[in-house]
Amino acid sequence: MSWIQKLYETYEQCKGHEPPGSSRLMPISHTPQQAHIEITLDDTGNFKGAKIVQKAETIVPATEKSSGRTGSKPPPHPLCDKVQYCAQDYPQYGGKKPSFFNEYEDLLSSWCNSEHGHPKARAILAYIQKHSVVADLVTEKILHLGADGKLLTQWNGESDTPDIFRLLTAKDGERDQGDAFIRWHVREGNNPCTAAWEDISLQDAWGSYDADMKELKGACMVTGDADASLTTSHPKRIRHAGDGAKIISANDSSGYTFRGRFTDETGQQACGVSYAVTQKAHNALRWLIGRQSYRSGDFVVVAWSVAGKPLPDPFKDSLSLILDSEEPLPETTPTEQLDLGDVGQAFALRLRKAIAGYGAKLTPSEDIVVMALDSATPGRMAITFYRELKGSDFLARVQRWHEQYAWHQNFGKDSRFVGAPAPKDIAEAAYGRRLDDNLRKATVERLLPCIVDGQTLPRDLLESVVRRVCNRVAFVKDKSGRQWEWEKYLGIACALFRGSYKEREYQMALETERTSRDYLYGRLLSIAEHIEERALYVADEKRDTTAARLMQRFADRPNSTWRNIELALTPYKTRLRAKRPAFLHEMKTLLDEVIAKFEGDDFLSDRKLSGEFLLGYHCQRQALNPPKSAKPGGSSSEDAAANTEDQ
Repeated sequence: MSWIQKLYETYEQCKGHEPPGSSRLMPISHTPQQAHIEITLDDTGNFKGAKIVQKAETIVPATEKSSGRTGSKPPPHPLCDKVQYCAQDYPQYGGKKPSFFNEYEDLLSSWCNSEHGHPKARAILAYIQKHSVVADLVTEKILHLGADGKLLTQWNGESDTPDIFRLLTAKDGERDQGDAFIRWHVREGNNPCTAAWEDISLQDAWGSYDADMKELKGACMVTGDADASLTTSHPKRIRHAGDGAKIISANDSSGYTFRGRFTDETGQQACGVSYAVTQKAHNALRWLIGRQSYRSGDFVVVAWSVAGKPLPDPFKDSLSLILDSEEPLPETTPTEQLDLGDVGQAFALRLRKAIAGYGAKLTPSEDIVVMALDSATPGRMAITFYRELKGSDFLARVQRWHEQYAWHQNFGKDSRFVGAPAPKDIAEAAYGRRLDDNLRKATVERLLPCIVDGQTLPRDLLESVVRRVCNRVAFVKDKSGRQWEWEKYLGIACALFRGSYKEREYQMALETERTSRDYLYGRLLSIAEHIEERALYVADEKRDTTAARLMQRFADRPNSTWRNIELALTPYKTRLRAKRPAFLHEMKTLLDEVIAKFEGDDFLSDRKLSGEFLLGYHCQRQALNPPKSAKPGGSSSEDAAANTEDQ
C-alpha cells in the first residue's frame, strides 16, 4: 500500500498549491472524459445553442461506479454524459444502443432534490425532461439523420464529412452518434462561470452529495480511519482520458480469490481503502503523469517529490537537464575557456550546478518516488517498477548516471554537448529501424534500474550499440555527405562503453599514454581516415574513405584489415607528398608513434576489437579536428569533415 499512501500524501500537500503553469488537481468524485458536444442553456433550462468541440478533455462529476464503468449496463454519470444517457428521444431516432435515460434522470433528480443541489444541475435537469435533446442537436446540424429519419452510422453524402463522424471512434465500420459525449454551459445571472465542468461550487456540491451516499464502512489501510467510507471500485483513465486499465481491479463475485483466508467474500478484510483516499491517490497520479512523465505507448514512468517540488527528469539527456535547471547558467563562464583536456571537469562543474539548483529547493530528507506503469491488456495495469528514495539519494543517483555515462554527443548541427544520452536515444542507437513501441518500452524499462539504482548497464545493449556503430556503411548520408545519425550513435556508444568500464577511468580527451591494444587500433583507424580525407579534399573528390568502408571488418579482424587500409593509402600519400608534404610528414610520424606503443604481439593479433577502439578512434579524430568553439549549454564536439576542409 506504500504507493497509494505516497500518492495520497502528494494530493494532500499539492492540492491548492499547484506550481505556476500546471493544471489543477482534479477534485474527488470526478473523472476525465473526452467531450464532443457543448450544449448551452439558460438558468431555467431553455436551449440556447450547441456546437462541436474537438475531443476536449473535460473533468465531469462521477459516481464510484460510473468513474470505472464497464460491462453491458454501465451506470450513468450524474451531469455530463453520452447522448444515449442524456436524450430521452434517442430511441425514437433509431439509436442502436440501449438508452439509459431513466437511470441518468433518476441520479440527477436525486442530487438536485437533495440539500446539495446546484442551480446549474437543476437547469440541466429541467432541459433533459423536455425530451428534445436529439431533436435540438439535429436542428443545430450537430447530429445527422438519414432519409428514414434515423440517426446515421455512416456518412455517404457528397458534401464534406460532418465533424461528429470524424470525432467518434468507428466500431465495425460504423460510428454511433449516441456515443457523442455532451458537456453543458449554463448561463446564470450572477455567476460569470458558465461551464458546468469548471464551476468549483458545483464540484463541491456534487462531492458533498456523493460522500453522503456512501454506505460501506470499515478500516482504511492508508489513513488508519476505523470508520471510513470504503470502496470496492477504483478509478480508471489514469494515463489519458481513453485509458480503460485499472491498477486495482477485481471482478470476483463468488469470493473464490479470498476463500480460506478471510471471512469476508468481497475482499475488504484483505485490503480496505476509503473512497476519498483512492480518488485522491489516482487523481494525483493522473496529474503527475500529465505534467512530468515519460511515455512510450502504454508504458509510463513518473518521478515526483511528495511535496510537489521540481525534480531533474531522469529520462532526459545531460544538455536538457542542465538547461531545465532552476539555476540557469551564466552566458559566459570560466569553464568555457578550458581546453579539451579539461572538458570532463567543465561538464562535471556544469552538472553539479544544475543538480544544486534542484537541491536548493529539495531538502535531503524529502520523499521521492519513481514509479513505472504498464498494461498487458486493456483492462489491467501493473506497477512494473517502484522505488522510494530520499531527496539527497535521488539527486546523487541522477548525477552519478550523467557523470559516469558522459561523452561528447553530436545530435546535429545545433545540438552538440558533453554528457549522457537520454534512454530513448540509447534505445534507438541499439536497435535502429527495428525499434517499435514495444522494443523501445522494454529497453527504457531495462535502463530504469541503471539510472535509479545504479545497476550495471545490460551487456547485450552495449554490444548492440557498438556493433551498429561499427557498421558505418549502413547509415545514410545527407546532401552534404554527413552521416548525422552515425555521428549521434558514435557518441552514444562511447558514452556507454566508458560508463560500463568506469574502473578504467577513460578520459573524454585523447590519452596519448594509454597503451591498450583496442584503444591504439582505434587511433590508427582515425589517423588513416584523416590522411585520406585530406587527400580527397586536395583533389576536390567526395567519396567514402577506405577506413569508413572497412570499419566493420576492421573491428572483427584489425591486423589483416589494417594491411589493406595501409596499402590503400599509398596513392593518397603520393598526392599529399606533392601538395601537402608537411602534413604528410606529421601524419607519418604520428602513425609511427602509435604503432610503437603496442606491447608485445598485440599489433599482430587479429582477435576482435571491443568497443574501446571507438573511444580511441573518437578521441584521436577530435584531436586531429579540434572544434572551432564551445557553447554554454553543453560543450564542443568533433566536426571532422568541416574542420578538415579548413586545415
